[in-house]
Amino acid sequence: MAHYNLGAVRFNQKRLDDAAASYERALALEPDSHQTCGSLAFTYLAQGKLTEAIATYQRLVVLKPDDPTVRHHLGDAFFRAGRTEEAIVSYRDALRINSKYSEAQLALGLAYYRSGQLRQAVVSWENAAALKPGYAEAYNNLGTAYLDQGHLEKAAANFEKTIALRPESAVPVCNLGLVRFKQGRFDEAVACYRKSIGLKPDYAEALFNLGVALTSQGRIEEAIVCYGQGLQIDPDSPIGLSARASALNRLAAVAPNEAFAAHRAFAERCEAPLKRNRRGHSNTREPDRRLRVGYVSPDFRHHSVAYFIAPVFEHHDRSRIEVFGYYNSLEHDDRTDWLSAKTDHWRVCASWSDEQLAERIRADGIDVLVDLAGHTNGNRLLTFARKPAPVQVTYLGYPGTTGLDAIDYRLCTWDTDPEGAEAWHSEQLYRLPRTLWCYRPALDRPEKDSPGSQISGVTFGSMNGYPKISPEIFSLWMEILRAVPRSRLIMTSVPSGSVHQALNDQVQRHGVDPQRIIAHARLSDPEYQQLLRQIDIALDPYPYNGTTTTCETLWSGVPVVSLSGDRSVSRSGYALLKQLGLEALVARSEAEYVSIAVELASDRARLARLRTDLPERFERSPLRDEAGFIGELEAAYREMWRSWCSTGLAG
Repeated sequence: MAHYNLGAVRFNQKRLDDAAASYERALALEPDSHQTCGSLAFTYLAQGKLTEAIATYQRLVVLKPDDPTVRHHLGDAFFRAGRTEEAIVSYRDALRINSKYSEAQLALGLAYYRSGQLRQAVVSWENAAALKPGYAEAYNNLGTAYLDQGHLEKAAANFEKTIALRPESAVPVCNLGLVRFKQGRFDEAVACYRKSIGLKPDYAEALFNLGVALTSQGRIEEAIVCYGQGLQIDPDSPIGLSARASALNRLAAVAPNEAFAAHRAFAERCEAPLKRNRRGHSNTREPDRRLRVGYVSPDFRHHSVAYFIAPVFEHHDRSRIEVFGYYNSLEHDDRTDWLSAKTDHWRVCASWSDEQLAERIRADGIDVLVDLAGHTNGNRLLTFARKPAPVQVTYLGYPGTTGLDAIDYRLCTWDTDPEGAEAWHSEQLYRLPRTLWCYRPALDRPEKDSPGSQISGVTFGSMNGYPKISPEIFSLWMEILRAVPRSRLIMTSVPSGSVHQALNDQVQRHGVDPQRIIAHARLSDPEYQQLLRQIDIALDPYPYNGTTTTCETLWSGVPVVSLSGDRSVSRSGYALLKQLGLEALVARSEAEYVSIAVELASDRARLARLRTDLPERFERSPLRDEAGFIGELEAAYREMWRSWCSTGLAG
C-alpha cells in the first residue's frame, strides 16, 4: 500500500515517471489490485505510453469485467492510439453493460466521427444528449457533425444550445461563426469570431477564422493582420501559415519574393519536422508499366475544380493509368457521385489524419500523387509533406507554389509561368505544351442579346468572387465607367450587409453614381446564366485573375478584358485569352487596361462579331480538346515517372 500511496503523491506532483514506477512496484506486490491497475493505466495514458495503457486496461477488464468505466477508458486509450475500430468496440461494450452511460455515448460518437461514420456519430450524440439533458459537449459535437454534412440550420441550432448552456465558452461561439460563414452571413460570422476572441484572447483558431471571413469581405489587409496575431499564439499552425501565404496572392503591392517567403515559411514550420520520418518507396521501377495516379482534393463536388477534372477522370487511358480519388470532404452531391464513378478507386478521407492518409496512399501503391488544392481550404499538404508517393505534383487548384520540398513538380505553361518563374517555386516547373486547363461547361450556353440592348449604354460585368476585387482594379473599373457614358457595372458574389454599404461608399469616392453599380450576392445557376445574357464585356480582376469565371464568360460569348502581371496568379487571363487568339484584350499596364475596355465598349460592331465568334473559337481551342489535353497530361506523368525510375534513389 505504501508504494501505491507514494505513486498517488507523485502523480499529484506531476512526476509521472516516478508515479508509474511506484504503481508498477505496487502492482507487482498485489497483482489483483484493480485500484492499482487502474491508477497505473491512467498514468500510462497521461504519459502518452499508449501501448502500455492499452495492455494495462485490458488487464483491468479481466479484473473488473462488469465495470463500464474500465471499458470506456480502454476505448479512450485505443482512440488516442488511432485504433478507432477497437475503440468503438470498447465503447459499445461499456454501453452494453450500462446503456445509460452518457459519457460513453459521447466518446462513441467521437470514434464514429473519426472513422467517417457521421450518421452513427449523430445517433450517439443524440443519445448522449437524451440521457443527460444539458450535455453541452453533445450539442456542440452534433453541431459539428451537421456542419460537416452541410445541414447548416441544424448545426446552428445545436451550437446555439451549447452557447446557452456554456455562455462563457469560446468554442461554440466560434463554431456558430463557421455556420454563419458557410451561410454567407459574413457580418454575423465576423461578430461571432470577435466575440469568441473576447472570451478567449489567445484563441488562435478564432483569429484564423476571422481572417478568412474578412478575406471573403475583401478586407485582405485586415485578414493578414489577424493571421499574424494568430501565428504569434500558434506559430506552427498549418492553417494560419497556409491562410497567410494564400492571402498575400491577393495584394497587388506584394512582391513575388515576399509571397514566396510566406510559402516557404509554411514548409519550414510544418514540413521540416516530418522529414526525419520519411521512408523510401517500394514501387517497381518499370518506366512503361501501368501507373497508379492518385488525385487529392476537397472539391470533388459542385465546385470549379470539378469543371476541369471531370474530363481528366473520364478520358484517362485505363490501359495506362489506374485512377484513385482521395476526397477530403464529407459534402456529397450528384457531382461527387459522377466523379467517384469515373475513378477506379475512391477514398473518402476527410476524417483521416494526415498520417493515416499517407499510409493509405502507400498501401495503395500510388506512383504519381496529384494535389488539386494547394493552399486553399481543405488541402492535405501535410500528407504530401510525408512523401507517401515517389512522384508528387501540384496542379489546377492553386495558382502558385506550395512551398514544399516534398512536391516534385508544379504543372504550368510558358504563358502562366514565363522564364524566370522558377525563382518563386520550391517545385520543378513542368510546362504543358499548350494549355493548363481543359474546361467542360457546367451550364447551358445562354442566348445573347445584342450589345447594350438592355439599356442605352454598355454593360460591364465582374463575375468573380468578391475577395479578388482589389482596390487597385476597382479604381480602374470606376475610371472605365467615367469614360464610357451611360455604362454600368454588374457584379456578382458581393456579400450583403456592410460590404454593400462599403461598396457604395467606394463608388461615390470615385465620383460615380452608385445607381450604375448592380451588385448581386451569390446566385443560383439559372440566375447566373440569366445574368450572363446582360453582360457585354467582362472585366478580369487583378492581381488575382479569374479562371473558371473567365472560361464561363468566354464560352458564353462574352469577351473578357484582362490585366497581365509577372506571376501565375495574375496571368491566367492572358493564358486563356491567348488560346482563343484574343491577346489584344490583354493589357500590360493599368492605362492599357482602361484603354482596351473603353475602346471595345465604343465599337459595337466588334462586340457583335465577338459575341458571334467566341463560342466557336472556344470550342475549337485547346481548352475544349479533352482527349488531346489528357494525352498531354498523361505524357507529363509518364516523363516524371521515368525520371524517378532512372534516378536509382530509394525514395
